Amino acid sequence: MTAVDERPIDKVIGAFESIDVPDGIKCELLRGEIVMRAGPDWVHNLIVLSILYQVPAERWYPVQTQDLAIPGEASQPQPDLVVVEHGAFEGPGRLVPAPAVTLTVEVVSKTSADRDYHTKRSMYAAGGIPAYLIVDPLAARCLLLTEPEGAGENAEYRVERTAKFGDQIPIDALGITLNTEGFRTLSR
Repeated sequence: MTAVDERPIDKVIGAFESIDVPDGIKCELLRGEIVMRAGPDWVHNLIVLSILYQVPAERWYPVQTQDLAIPGEASQPQPDLVVVEHGAFEGPGRLVPAPAVTLTVEVVSKTSADRDYHTKRSMYAAGGIPAYLIVDPLAARCLLLTEPEGAGENAEYRVERTAKFGDQIPIDALGITLNTEGFRTLSR
């Protein structure tokens, strides 16, 4: 294929994959837009760690900093936590295909709220990811989304369950109940 034959999105993906990202910076490709931001807050990391420790490692791989490939999307998001069942994806590769993922987790920050609640919600639903957990330390609540349907920007989760920090959240896709009692908050 010559440069003339290359689609614009292929150029964006090529540029994204060639970026030399400095330490401490998170870089994602979200629907053709390259998004870079500083590393997460300490509270954010403790929430992710708490969730990671509650996922049974004998059945699941709870992985941080893992890029996803979402079929039909010009996106390579990097959720705060990705949970993949043993045997669903064996690699190698930087991109885990969304159909191999059972749960994605995003912890909201002041700068990521719109992407976490809207852009990534429809992207993960479009990828057929069975469960998407949004943890919001600004509002002290969690939103669990399940039963994805649709495609592209019109994809959506049919079921949503909201819980406040301190509640127990059943995550049926993993067969666990998540304890949020230790989740800390951030001030606006």
